[in-house]
Amino acid sequence: MLLIHTVSPEETLQLGQMIATLLQPSDVICLTGDLGAGKTLLTKGIAAGLGITEDVTSPTFTVLQVYEAKMPVYHFDLYRLENAEELADIGFDEFVFGSGISIIEWADKFSYCMPEQYLHIAITHGTSPETRAIQIQARGSHYESLIEELKKIAGSCFRNVDTGF
Repeated sequence: MLLIHTVSPEETLQLGQMIATLLQPSDVICLTGDLGAGKTLLTKGIAAGLGITEDVTSPTFTVLQVYEAKMPVYHFDLYRLENAEELADIGFDEFVFGSGISIIEWADKFSYCMPEQYLHIAITHGTSPETRAIQIQARGSHYESLIEELKKIAGSCFRNVDTGF
């Protein structure tokens, strides 16, 4: 587990870009956190790190936004879905088990539908309006390795990184 405190939106974007450098085809990132916590902002950083230049917005009303890059990015927002059957309607499994990067906002809403292995990122508001506490956990050995690599690069860029869980 890794806990990083960012002090500005720019740092949250930068963290997303760092995460992007470590991603591989078929990786899945499950994002959780309250409204306005920074899930889409972190996704923008990941997208930028993967070379996506178009504006990344939350797909709250469309549920899924696909971005083409060196690896396609499937950006889900499950906030407005009422039941798991709606996931099948949008082809959720085909995307998540495909060859792109899947980023799933509000993944906790249907946690029982998530793949067995993924990177879980929980974002909470910090002590001031600009700060965020970003807790990163691995579900599976591949993601444990990813966190170990992230610890190496994040420790030199962020003032408050806690790796002692």
